[in-house]
Amino acid sequence: MSVVTLEKCRENIRKQLDNVVDFWLKYSLDRVHGGFFTCIGKDGKIYDELKYVWLQGRQVWMYCRLYRTMDRFHKPEILEAATVGGAFLRKFARVSSSSGQWKCAFCLTRDGKALKVQRTIFSECFYIMAMDELSRLTGDKDMQLEAEQMMEQLIYWVQVDPSGLGRPQLPGEVPINSLSVPMMLMCLVQQLTEGRGQEVAQKYKELGNWCVEQILQHIQRAGTAILENVSVDGSELPGCQGRLQNPGHALEAGWFLMLYGAQSGDKEIHRTAIRNFVELPYQYGWDKEHGGLFYFLDVDGHCPTQLEWSMKLWWPHCEALIAFLMAYSHTRKPELLEIFSEVYQYTFSHPYSPNETVNSLGGWADLNGGVVAVQAMEQGS
Repeated sequence: MSVVTLEKCRENIRKQLDNVVDFWLKYSLDRVHGGFFTCIGKDGKIYDELKYVWLQGRQVWMYCRLYRTMDRFHKPEILEAATVGGAFLRKFARVSSSSGQWKCAFCLTRDGKALKVQRTIFSECFYIMAMDELSRLTGDKDMQLEAEQMMEQLIYWVQVDPSGLGRPQLPGEVPINSLSVPMMLMCLVQQLTEGRGQEVAQKYKELGNWCVEQILQHIQRAGTAILENVSVDGSELPGCQGRLQNPGHALEAGWFLMLYGAQSGDKEIHRTAIRNFVELPYQYGWDKEHGGLFYFLDVDGHCPTQLEWSMKLWWPHCEALIAFLMAYSHTRKPELLEIFSEVYQYTFSHPYSPNETVNSLGGWADLNGGVVAVQAMEQGS
């Protein structure tokens, strides 16, 4: 791929990102109750008024990150949307659990009533990202403190006692290390420490190292596979759960590890990230007949229990674009740029449009991926 071609990719991603932001600014903000509508047709019509906390948090974070880091998005309407969305989250997202600990709802009604709570940590993850990023714009120290307090709660649930999640320990259940958990905690460590100085970096240093150790346990079968679930001691689990592969998650973990390696100066982690979490998931996850990344795979070639395994979702391709571009920017290996080109051509030659993809989690991965990929191109091309 030539520099000229790479520049064309950047301009296309820039255009797509502008279209996505314009669409969401026009149709998503709820000016009556606050927060955002996220179930929107490509014509802009709302087809469901439920508000999912994952998406509320990601949207606040994205508007803040765009406003703070990219000059062309330094617009009052973006700051207004972020502020209104953040206020809605602060007022309604947190609910008290039976243990007295704060939990974030998974889903809210339009006017903010909690409708569903999941027994996972991911609503809380996106709440933390939103509050921390918004606090950087507003200077609200209480908001930053809320993010850090919720982070301490997550750490306790993950490392000490998960009972506050409301998931009872059943006699047949085997404790597992799921890749999504240390991966998201590493993302939060990078979010909370960015530009905050040595004191904050030191506060989360041990957790960051723990996340790396947990992620590396997913390298299995003598380095030939990344498995989504392993035992807490790092051994392979039996059955379908143990054979599960999620190429998108592996790629996402790869670029978190690359950031960790670059920040810490750990060259070995950086090499491992590219070799095992970027190149390897592409090798086993790319559909060699039709193109695109599979959603799920079974490491032994059996049919995955997830019925949607063969779907080609938008977000794994965005993770791949970020990962390969980031890997190339650090190594200048031409084969990494060629794979980026292959993923890019597949992604933008299939019937995705910004207004269609925003109807799903993958749509916001597109927006996130667009920002990071553009920044990587501008810095590394």
